[in-house]
Amino acid sequence: MKLVECVPNFSEGRDLAKISAITKEIEATPKISLLDVDPGDSTNRTVVTFIGTPEAVKEAAFKAIKKAAEVIDMSKHSGAHSRIGATDVCPFVPVTGVTMEDCVQLARELGERVGRELGIPVYLYEEAAQKQDRINLATIRVGQYEGLEEKLKDPEWAPDYGEPVFNAKAGAIVIGAREFLIAYNINLNTTDHTLARHVAFNLRERGRAKRDEDGKIVRDKNGKAIKIPGKFKEVKAVGWHVEDYGIAQISINFTNYKISPPHLVFDEAIKEAEQIGLRVTGSELVGLIPKEAMLMAGRYYLDKQGKSPGVPEEELIRIAVLSLGLNDVAPFDQKKKIIEYQFTEVENSLLDLNLRGFANELSMDSPAPGGGSTAALCGALSSALSAMVSNLTVGKKEYEDIQSKIKDLATHGQALKDQLLHDVDADTAAFNNVIAAMRMTKKTDEQKEARAAAIEETSKEATLVPFGVLEKCVEALKLAKEVVLHGNKNSLSDAGVAGLTAQAGAEGAFYNVRINLPDIQDEKFKKDISHRANSSKEEAVKLGNEIKDLVLKELG
Repeated sequence: MKLVECVPNFSEGRDLAKISAITKEIEATPKISLLDVDPGDSTNRTVVTFIGTPEAVKEAAFKAIKKAAEVIDMSKHSGAHSRIGATDVCPFVPVTGVTMEDCVQLARELGERVGRELGIPVYLYEEAAQKQDRINLATIRVGQYEGLEEKLKDPEWAPDYGEPVFNAKAGAIVIGAREFLIAYNINLNTTDHTLARHVAFNLRERGRAKRDEDGKIVRDKNGKAIKIPGKFKEVKAVGWHVEDYGIAQISINFTNYKISPPHLVFDEAIKEAEQIGLRVTGSELVGLIPKEAMLMAGRYYLDKQGKSPGVPEEELIRIAVLSLGLNDVAPFDQKKKIIEYQFTEVENSLLDLNLRGFANELSMDSPAPGGGSTAALCGALSSALSAMVSNLTVGKKEYEDIQSKIKDLATHGQALKDQLLHDVDADTAAFNNVIAAMRMTKKTDEQKEARAAAIEETSKEATLVPFGVLEKCVEALKLAKEVVLHGNKNSLSDAGVAGLTAQAGAEGAFYNVRINLPDIQDEKFKKDISHRANSSKEEAVKLGNEIKDLVLKELG
């Protein structure tokens, strides 16, 4: 699944009708989930948060920017927050399955379209910035809307996209890409905010002012306070007292959790607190968190316990919640707090059925789900078995020398399992899309052309999904072979079944590639996929036979 978050800020926080007109454009876009709408009266500004697939997010952002330019008149706007346009800022944030480079590309494509179609000057910031002095949002906003007309006359401030012409009604817009921001509080057994602040200063990147023996701030020759850096980069933190909870907290913003993840800062906060007689009682997540941050925490704490981190994501999340004390001041509802869980990629997912329900659905007279989804399920079951055998090997004395390797195999098995489970739904969805394309109206030449293009596109997708399953099943076979060679010998038969199911999944996926290829007109595509699929199938059969021979030799 590919998910991107978008957090546009609109220069309207008082007129709910205008705000609603903007957010309706977002909600009406397919493959989008609107997560939050936060208007502010004094700032006269609304922060909107939504997620979706990359192309859908880009489209929803454009429609919202266009609507904002229609309903907001910046020449009449006033508010406490800095701003330069009707849509003041619009960042893209990678959530899952996408890179920062992907989000930079989205920002630039959106910027080009906004400048070209809407006549709004566009500046790029943060990771998408094309000029060093435009990385910082505050620098671009200097002079605000009121100074924008003069600013555009300066060649140094020509927009990245659009003409350097003042748009009195819409102003300008800043579009960019940045990492996910996690807002997080660590709870202390004190009400003294100064003690919380002491710990916060030691943790945050900015650190604290250096002081001499008399407690006075040490300054450089220009009179600027000399700083002692804190322990974690990309971390902002303060200490405060929360009356509602009756405790002090270390309030933290993680601007890049991949560099400094919450679990490492949490553990260090425990050490820092103990040095001044405090205890950390737990923590609190404010807003949403990417699933990967929770999985990282789960793996980290299981590894500290000497346990295998190669367990299902549900268990990793449970361990993370327990270890971080996320239920300390309020219940942690992962369905509401983890951002990926806010987006439903497939309605009526096959994965929500029990075993009997899936088998029943498979047996009906509808062509999907069918062999493609079953092939993906075979691969998933193989990967799950390999993870199981690996986990049954962790902690065993006779396998002490390969514990690191076997933990990696378990983790790899879980990842493959989840990818192939996703493909169970993806294969059925791809087939349904082909059927929908075939049912398109074909009365006029234009309609016939559109239908033919849709059939070609959906047929390619219906071929690529099983091709991806085939490649993943080859990976599952490689994993099964490693487990046969190095895993717990008491589970050898399980490892053997992992090989059999992976080979069945690979050959089944190969059949589905072959049956879809004749419907595709693109000869280059057909030749390339056919060659690669044949190669992967041969590798699958070879690996499958090797695994059978190894298992039968061991079984005697």
